[in-house]
Amino acid sequence: MLKITKILIITLYLSNVYNCIYAGQIVKAEKFLQPPVIDGYIDPLWEKTSEIITHDKAADIDIKIKAGYTDREIFFLVQYPDKDESREHKTWTWDKTEQMYVMGTEREDTFVFKWNMEDHPVDLSISSESSHIADIWFWKACRTDPSGYADDKIQKFSKLKSENSREIILPSGNIMYLQRMSDEGREAYKNTLFVEHTEDLLQRFEPQEPSGSRADVKARGLWSDGVWTIEFKRALVTRNIDDIQFFKGETYDFGVSRYEIAGREVDQESDQPLYGMGDVSEVFTLGFEE
Repeated sequence: MLKITKILIITLYLSNVYNCIYAGQIVKAEKFLQPPVIDGYIDPLWEKTSEIITHDKAADIDIKIKAGYTDREIFFLVQYPDKDESREHKTWTWDKTEQMYVMGTEREDTFVFKWNMEDHPVDLSISSESSHIADIWFWKACRTDPSGYADDKIQKFSKLKSENSREIILPSGNIMYLQRMSDEGREAYKNTLFVEHTEDLLQRFEPQEPSGSRADVKARGLWSDGVWTIEFKRALVTRNIDDIQFFKGETYDFGVSRYEIAGREVDQESDQPLYGMGDVSEVFTLGFEE
């Protein structure tokens, strides 16, 4: 009898742990008769769409999320508070002493969708003890927004070290490795390089039209009165192996983050010290309403 009781206690404990990690809010994508314009302005159809609210623990803010779809595309609208609009990123700053341009302390505002690409539920955070692969939609106020896109990437979280992976020390003391790779194609921005002095501050990035799988996710953000409103659009099915594919009648797990998910340390010299310190605080389940 004692043995059975212990088994029952262990089973209930594991069940509670599972529910704590994986159970989250249900996000219902509602059917749109016509697609919204992806410009950061809230179309009337969004006003009638239900929302969920989640708390981003790293940023300590609430995030509102809405979803919709047509026969071919899926759409998301997110909103979160931000006291100022940050559209500069690593601006080239002239160093008079060194007589050269150096990287500035500015960091752009960002927002990330992280989609579970495993065939089973996983903890999508970077404090997880289990490996996972995720499709990343990475909106960047400076680098991708001017072109009207979010960067499309793959993120691997593994116990095995790989090329260009970042070591993550878990609360337990165990070590995992975080690796991010860009999808196939050209990014929505390009780097600039200046040698001769022209102005004290110069933009480091210029917008360009992305290509291939890296151009799958369109996005546009608008900052107004201390709030970011960002709209996302992607084809339900891209047929690219580095993308998650959406089919009506199925469900999909995902998380969001206000900051880049990169497992970095706090950078006190940056104008956004928590940039790169983002993580998934809650795992949602996306479903489709007819």
